[in-house]
Amino acid sequence: MIEAVPAGLIDVAVDLAAIRTAHERIRPHIRRTPVLTSPALDAAVGAKLFFKCENLQQIGAFKARGACNAVRSLSESDAARGVVTHSSGNHGAALELLEDVPDLDAIVTPVGGGGLLSGTAIAAKGLNPTIRIFGAEPAGADDAFHSLLSGHIVPQTNPRTIADGLRSSLGEKTFVVLARMVDGIGTTSEEAIVRAMRLMWEKVKLVVEPSSAVPLAAMLENKLPTAGMRVGIIISGGNVDLNRLPWQS
Repeated sequence: MIEAVPAGLIDVAVDLAAIRTAHERIRPHIRRTPVLTSPALDAAVGAKLFFKCENLQQIGAFKARGACNAVRSLSESDAARGVVTHSSGNHGAALELLEDVPDLDAIVTPVGGGGLLSGTAIAAKGLNPTIRIFGAEPAGADDAFHSLLSGHIVPQTNPRTIADGLRSSLGEKTFVVLARMVDGIGTTSEEAIVRAMRLMWEKVKLVVEPSSAVPLAAMLENKLPTAGMRVGIIISGGNVDLNRLPWQS
């Protein structure tokens, strides 16, 4: 974890109160997704896992939350002009996992641009300052790992990974939060990502996209210090081309 924030970076005015407000704003418009468990996967990683299944949102991903909050925050005059949106993974998910499982020791999320991980860190540490927050990313797109190690943003230049949602670089605002609040980043191989996708299908009966499988993959390869812990994992999405599953020849 990097304790100091590099000079010149603007602080981020987001706290637990802001996240609670956003959660109330979007509550009628999103699906409260379930938290699932799997004894088989617990045994595989040596920890008790709780999967927050954002792949079961109606759009198949957690991004519905941030997008809905942004649109619902507009004034009537601005909203009347219409909106155009895009996202590479920066719409964070709020408070529900810790409401359902309040005694977690750690939470792991994928990290690409850093929106999901930074939002999770703010919410979780606002509720429980002792909880540990980890990110997970492919070894072939490990800019977050090197950024936190070096204390400054290391741009993503040539990402090579099946996890296409994690190919983007960290943003300055998200890096500020990660540097202060995240306890570590684990990287993982492409082989482990594919294995994790398949295990989620077989053991939890969930279709998850490669990016969503990265946290479990990192734990399968012992890249995070979570042994014996109660660990929440954010399953960020499940938009997969079923005709091109990575273990099919």
